[in-house]
Formats: sequence, structure tokens, C-alpha cells
Amino acid sequence: MSDVDFDFEFDDEADDEAAEPVEDDGRARSFPAFGPGRRIGKKFADTWWGNAWIESMEHTALDPEQLKKGRRYAFAGQVGSITVSPGRISAPVHDGDQYTPHDTVVRIGTLSDAEWDRLLDKVAAKAGHIAALLDRDMPHDLVQTADDAGVRLLPGYGDLEPACDCPSWDHPCRHAAALSYQASWLLDRDPFVLLLMRGRAEPELIEELRARNTGRAAAAEEEDAVGDRAEEAYAAVPAELPGPPPSVRGEPMALTPLLAAHDAPGLDAEALGVLAADAASRARDLLTATAAEVLAPEPDAWQDAVRLASRMPRSRAARRLGEASGRADDLPRAIKAWEYAGAAGLDVVDAVFGPPKELVSRATEALREAAGIGGATPEVKNWRNRWTVGRDVQVRYGRDGRWYPFRRRSGQWWPAGPPGPEPADALLDLAKD
Repeated sequence: MSDVDFDFEFDDEADDEAAEPVEDDGRARSFPAFGPGRRIGKKFADTWWGNAWIESMEHTALDPEQLKKGRRYAFAGQVGSITVSPGRISAPVHDGDQYTPHDTVVRIGTLSDAEWDRLLDKVAAKAGHIAALLDRDMPHDLVQTADDAGVRLLPGYGDLEPACDCPSWDHPCRHAAALSYQASWLLDRDPFVLLLMRGRAEPELIEELRARNTGRAAAAEEEDAVGDRAEEAYAAVPAELPGPPPSVRGEPMALTPLLAAHDAPGLDAEALGVLAADAASRARDLLTATAAEVLAPEPDAWQDAVRLASRMPRSRAARRLGEASGRADDLPRAIKAWEYAGAAGLDVVDAVFGPPKELVSRATEALREAAGIGGATPEVKNWRNRWTVGRDVQVRYGRDGRWYPFRRRSGQWWPAGPPGPEPADALLDLAKD
């Protein structure tokens, strides 16, 4: 999501001023609020590590709409002064029309003492790493050095934990998303901010690196000291095993042209390419999956057919999947639902169930109110988990607790956008089309 174009441009002079901390007690740093910004490019952050931070937050988001609102809040300057300390960043975040801000926090795990020792030993061995950090740069090989030491510097999938006192149940809410987006601007200008989040402040790190370099210089002068004493080696505590490998980035290689070049009789190169690419993608996801995700039930045959077809929706392989499933006519709508919300979106296409009466009453009233905003008052009809507004618009309640917009096309109800947290949001999104 971080490759989206942004219609803003930063004020460089104001941005540089915001990068200077107003408070630094060695364990917590506070930065003044960023002013409203303007566009300068496709990426939200300026550096690769700033955008890596954003990706880790966006990949765990449950609702893209909250991310959009968070980006607007960040660019509009609705985030107050940001305080960074070990394991957390925090700031007050305004809704714009609200006087009292929300207390918003994003937590990130700190490194253990053993992890810091391994990392700093590796960093001290390479003078270029120290020079780059002092120049406020984070070279790619520094992250590789951390990986070699079994330490993950940049947050990965699930590493960031947002919290906010607003009533939203979204993960993250728009306030936490705005704080995370602005935190990437701090990281752009000072990688020591990331190291502080991970548990060590800049003065501590510089002192520890200096001590290690002094020790290395002293050891180099002892020409007779070759190897380790037996008693020291025996008494040494074994190093911890490295953590799991980082997530694999990038899409699997396109195999269809390679397979088609062989022109084997009876071989559908396109279908085999889709299956191979899907297998590689699922293997990649398993590298970073939680235990619950690994043990989750396998999708049924229809879900699996839609998931595979969505990878190449206009291919011959997709048509064959539709025919094999016995629901070829339903496949185009199913693919569109999968693109908007995955398995949950596909379920809403067919699911019919009775929500609680209180929810039906509240949703019907909210949709009537939203439908009358433009002056017209179309009829709102409810049947089970579906609300039809007028003739061509429908809002459905999913088993995941989200609201899905649908629009009538050629006599069929088609998914018309991503789900929202409230029924009125789904209806208003349809009105924008």
C-alpha cells in the first residue's frame, strides 16, 4: 500500500525543524508536531527504512479505509508532538473537529541484552557501519549484519502493536495509523530513533561501540595471545540461536513464459505457471505465519478455486477453474469479492443469516439517515443480513462484523468496494462512485 500516490508536498524548511528533538533525556526523545504537508513523490517516506516501517504497519491493517484516514491526518498535521522511548512511540492525535485529542501509542518489542551484545559486536567490527549511523544513514548491509547476528532491526509482520483511547476497534485505528505514518518521517532523518525504540539511546550506543573498539585495539597489541584459554572457552555461555529468517519480499518469478517455451504436448503452461506461483506465494507466507495461521482450516474447494483464479482472472486457467467448480457464471463476481476482502468478502456473496435484532434496527436507522443526506429519501428494505436502498444499491453485513457495499449490474448484485466498519460508511462509499 505504500506505493500509492499522495497529493501532498512537504514544506522542507518546516520538515527540517520538526526533525530536531525538543527534549532528550537519553531514554526518551520528544519531537515537535509536523505541520501540514504537501506532495513530493510516490513513496510516503524518503528512505528505504522509513518505507519499510510503513509496510510493517500496513501489512497488519484490517481496514484500508483507516489507513487512508490516517494518511490524511498525518499530512494535515493532526498529530501532536511525538515522544519516542524504548519499546513505544506516543502522541496526542486530533480528529480535526474535536478539541480533546486521543492518547495514541504504537508499541514495538525491544531487544534483549544478549541481542544487543551480538549486534554491537558485529557493528563495531565494521567501521563503515558506525560512520553511516553517525551520518544519520542506515545502509542495507547494516540490516544484513543484524540478521547475521540473529537480530531483527526493522519491524516485521505483527511487530507493531497500536493502542488508542478512541472507541474504534480497528487495528490500527486512524489515529494510530497517522502516528505510524509520521514516525516514518522521524526515521527518515535519524536511524537512532529506531534504535531507541528497540531499547538503546544514542549516547549508550556510542559509548558501548567506543568500548568495544578500545578492547579490539588492546587485543590486537597482544601478539602472543593466540586463541582462547581452555578454561575460558569451557566457561563461556553458548550464544543464543538466531531467530527465524526474515520474510521473503517480492513476487514469485513468472514461470508461464518459460514453461510455454518448451511446448510439451498436453501441458497447459499457463495453468502450471499459476499453480507454481501460488505454491511459492503460500510457502513465502508460511515463513512469517503464526501458529494459529498455520493450523487454520484449509479453504473449501470453491474458496480455493476463487483464490487461484484471482491471481490471473482473465486467463484460460481461470476459466477452467470456473468450469471445474461447477460455478463458472459466479466466478467473475467471486473474484471481485476476493479482491476486495479475501475469504470474508467471498463469504458475503452467498451468506444469508439473521443478525441480532438490535443490530438490524440500528443499521436500518443509520442507512435511512445516510440515504437522505442528499435530499432524496429512497426506501430501505431489510432481509436477513442484507439492506437494499432504492433499486440498485445494497449493503450487506458479513460474519466478520464488517459492512460490504453491493451494486446491481445486469440483474445481479456485484461487490462494489472494500468493507467498512459501519453500514453508513459502505453506503456513502457507493454514493461517491
